[in-house]
Amino acid sequence: MSTPAPVSAPGGAPAPLTAPEAAGTSAGAAPGPGPAPVTVTGDGSTARSRAGSRWRRWRFPLAVLSLLVLVGLLAALPEPRTSTVALAPDNAAPEGARAVAQVLGDQGVEVTYVRRTSEAVAAADAGTTLLVTGDALLGLSQMEDLAATGADLVLLDPTALLDEVTTAATRSWSGPDDTAPTTRTARCEDPTAAAAETFRSGGPGFTVLAPGAVTCFPTSTDDEGSGAYLVVEGERRVTAFADTRFLRNDTVADEGHAALALRALGRHEQLTWYVPSLDDFGDEATPAGPGIGDLLPPVAEVLALQLLVVVGVAALWRGRRLGRVVTEPLPVTVRAAETTRGRGRLYRRARSYGHAAAALRAGTAARCAQRLGLPRSAGAHAVIDALAQATRRPADEVAGLLYGPPPKDDAGLAQLARRLDELESEVHRS
Repeated sequence: MSTPAPVSAPGGAPAPLTAPEAAGTSAGAAPGPGPAPVTVTGDGSTARSRAGSRWRRWRFPLAVLSLLVLVGLLAALPEPRTSTVALAPDNAAPEGARAVAQVLGDQGVEVTYVRRTSEAVAAADAGTTLLVTGDALLGLSQMEDLAATGADLVLLDPTALLDEVTTAATRSWSGPDDTAPTTRTARCEDPTAAAAETFRSGGPGFTVLAPGAVTCFPTSTDDEGSGAYLVVEGERRVTAFADTRFLRNDTVADEGHAALALRALGRHEQLTWYVPSLDDFGDEATPAGPGIGDLLPPVAEVLALQLLVVVGVAALWRGRRLGRVVTEPLPVTVRAAETTRGRGRLYRRARSYGHAAAALRAGTAARCAQRLGLPRSAGAHAVIDALAQATRRPADEVAGLLYGPPPKDDAGLAQLARRLDELESEVHRS
């Protein structure tokens, strides 16, 4: 039975056999019904197998790249508009003051939140209000800068800052029995305190030292002219509170706290809300200009950390050990003499007289030094002196043989080899 001739593709090349046809031809049976034929290339692979091989090779780098892109996108998202800083206008936690800040904003007061003294001083102009939530982190120069502003001041739990701002009142220190928070009534004619009626405070309050200062919300044991709320009228209005409960989210609705907060902070359309930070040291530590960190976007630190992690993972991936080092027998054993002759022929073909001369000189110097008992770390001068003494030749001649200029042709190389051989023979006879 004759076998049909293969059908040629355009151009004269034989058409590729499909998998079922190849199997049927080898078995000598007629092809039967089966799955759709798959074209087999010359190396026996298919498009599916090649795609699988590529996927296995690139899946780890693609996974790392996808993770990096995902984290970068998450880092580039807008930062949350809330914080965990106590008494901050963007803190919605119980110890924050976001409720008061939002109500002030609804009433038309523009609230500017700052964390540095220089920013607070720059924003506190005359006709505005500057709120300082505490002075425990402030230095003397920072207090002096804040006291020199022309804005109305609202001070929370001040100590040394009050003495820098005014001399009409000071902080009074009560005994331990007066530190528990109690609800106090206004007992003064200040409109803000009268509108609030009650105020819950604990600890020491303020004492009037000169006319022009008014105190409200005293305890039952306070002397006349003492209280937890202080107002000093003058070129600017200074208001001080001995307790911060009236501003916190969890207690702003108690007593008359809301009235106190909104009236004290909403007197002007501009309010600078200053919460001191641990890394703010005033003008003494302020750089003359913006640093590199100020010029980079906020997500630069996060992206740099991610890049460092990716580099570390890639180093571990590429630098992992593949297993123990094993020895493998060479397919052919080459004698040392043949290797030497082969290298010499290469040097000759490349006309590399300098390399050949250097090899001859190094071998001669090493063997002679070993013969004379010199250490392997001996320098050139020691080797020259030892060979000159052993062969009774001038030191200059020995130096010229071992460390002179390289030859320029075959004749010079051959002459150098003979002279080195003579030198080595004299050393062995010595």
